[in-house]
Amino acid sequence: MLHKALIAALLLTQPLLAAAPGYDARVARVLKATPLIDGHNDWAEQLRDQFGEKWWNVDLTADGRKFDRALHTDIPRLRAGMVGGQFWSVYVPAEVTGPAAIKATLEQIDIVRGIAARYPQTFEMAGTAADIRRIHKAGKIASLLGVEGGSQIDNSLAVLRQYQALGVRYMTLTHVLHNDWADSANQPPLHNGLTPFGRAVIAEMNRIGMLVDLSHVSPATMKAVLATTKAPVIYSHSSARALNSHPRNVPDDVLPQVAANGGVVMINYYAVFVDQARLDWQTARAAETVRLKAVLMGEPQAKVDAALNDWDKAHPRPVTTLATIADHVEHIAKVAGHDHVGLGADFDGIPDTPVGLEGVETYPALMAELMRRGWSDADVAKLAGGNVLRVMERAEAVAASMQGAAVETRSEAEMDAPKK
Repeated sequence: MLHKALIAALLLTQPLLAAAPGYDARVARVLKATPLIDGHNDWAEQLRDQFGEKWWNVDLTADGRKFDRALHTDIPRLRAGMVGGQFWSVYVPAEVTGPAAIKATLEQIDIVRGIAARYPQTFEMAGTAADIRRIHKAGKIASLLGVEGGSQIDNSLAVLRQYQALGVRYMTLTHVLHNDWADSANQPPLHNGLTPFGRAVIAEMNRIGMLVDLSHVSPATMKAVLATTKAPVIYSHSSARALNSHPRNVPDDVLPQVAANGGVVMINYYAVFVDQARLDWQTARAAETVRLKAVLMGEPQAKVDAALNDWDKAHPRPVTTLATIADHVEHIAKVAGHDHVGLGADFDGIPDTPVGLEGVETYPALMAELMRRGWSDADVAKLAGGNVLRVMERAEAVAASMQGAAVETRSEAEMDAPKK
């Protein structure tokens, strides 16, 4: 009797099971129609650091996890992740300034353009939202450039313009240090936002159609830019400060301003930026490291290392998972709206990733998680790439409207640039 009752119950539930959403199929449909565009990937820097000029001989179709220094990115995994567009970061440490920073920037631009030249069946350089859509439709990955630090223009609008001519479509205003015209999130206030030349930089970025990236900048700089810019902004790789107090994240009081501006916050995957427990653990570990060096002053380094290892065993590092990233996506969507959130994983720019998001192949898993949480296909499409495409189109329209800007105005801005 029990056996018959079980069979009857299974028959009754069969239609429900058949009607259950197939998340993988839904994700595939969304990403076929809308390119998945990530805002920040440091693959070029990793290739340059690990291989130097020999990167030209490295097989980028090989599994990057098996390199001497494992990478989050390679061509097969980009394909598995259904990536349709990528802003490749062009990163130079903030301590490097002047002509050396420009040289290092050009070397990384050369790598990204070289990747596209070596693998034309996979990559194509893009300059506009229309380019991204066309390249995605052709089955390739649209490739754009993002300069990660305003110090990389060496206070020159001419350098900024030449970066744009080489394919740079956003510039992060600062990295971990202030520059001469904008404040970073990582240091005490210096300019309290933007200097007059900083506002001139924003105006010129608007004029040439380069997106202003507010990742890494202080809240005061965020607000100063939002009050200055005529075009929507992006955060190429930032998360929600309400869920993690790290200064790299976007405060809730700024998010409505981002929405009013039409911008987009592209969520970073680094555990220290997204997981409060991980940030607290790392802070405590840093404090313990300082304490042990003081207590064991004069002792062999091996003794300090052993004591820190004992601390690690007693205080295991918290595990950060895919669900934490989904929480940040949902928070930005709740406060700013579904039109103002995107993805900027920071792959190959972070030392570790959440469980379930180990590399560029994992984007569909995050999309599926959001669908499980009730996200519609339309909202997932906005997150994947629709929002940043809208931002680009609006920035292009603003640039077109500013083509008559007086040359004299730009010359005055150059004259007002900070002198080294």
